[in-house]
Amino acid sequence: MLERLNQALDHLETCLDREVDVAAVARIAAVSEYHFRRLFSALAGMPLPVYVRRRRMTLAAAEVLAGELTLLDVAVRYGYGSGEAFARAFRSVHGIGPGEARRAGAVLTAQPRMSFRVVVEGSTTMRYRIVEKESFRVVGRKARVPLVHEGVNAAAAAHVESLDEQAIVRMKELADLEPAGILSAAVYLTDSREEGAEADYWTGVATSPETVAEDLDALDVPAGTWAVFDNHGPYPSALQELWRDVFTQWFPSNPYASRPGPELLRAQPVEIGEETDSQLWIPVERSSGNAGA
Repeated sequence: MLERLNQALDHLETCLDREVDVAAVARIAAVSEYHFRRLFSALAGMPLPVYVRRRRMTLAAAEVLAGELTLLDVAVRYGYGSGEAFARAFRSVHGIGPGEARRAGAVLTAQPRMSFRVVVEGSTTMRYRIVEKESFRVVGRKARVPLVHEGVNAAAAAHVESLDEQAIVRMKELADLEPAGILSAAVYLTDSREEGAEADYWTGVATSPETVAEDLDALDVPAGTWAVFDNHGPYPSALQELWRDVFTQWFPSNPYASRPGPELLRAQPVEIGEETDSQLWIPVERSSGNAGA
């Protein structure tokens, strides 16, 4: 799969002077556009549109400095219909406008061309199972929170602490499906997984799709396939490392792709740094490509 991802990036490089057809790039990687965007974000540490803009402005900067073309010609060459739009994009990457960049001594920012490779780091194994699950409903309370890759997510923690005892008791009464007990569900608002990107964060329980709880929020989840990962380690670092490893190691090595849907986490609340068992549910589908190809 990594080979196909790199072939997709090679094709992407040839499209920087025009609008990028992400669906076509994803087909080269033999995955859906949705999964390609998510996988790229997890592997690269930035959303695909950010990488494309940075690469495009890196190449454009070289032509700006060469001085052989007018600034408008450079703008048109890289798909911008006006000098103003080009200048905004240029400034967003380099911190200065293209006119300023032509002055002697201007400091610019380069985005290197990216490729992916496997780095073997020890012999860590990942325990998982594939589950086919009928449609269900998550009932509970939700809040909008930013993503935090390391350490405690203060906004998510504050949301959990804001739950009153009556709401928790009501959730436990309604819980009748796997994953059992109180769980969290993350619904990402964009394909970005960068630090600070927003998600709807649910604290609730899994129950039948017919369940009605007027005093709680409800999230309907369609039937589908799930990859379920069991984990044990210090809270919350082990969970954050598990999520990272799923996208950077498990997906590239297995014939599955992520699909739209909430990511579910069941974990026993403990003090920071204490060991705990947890379970992560990721919505997946069989990939059309072969893992490791």
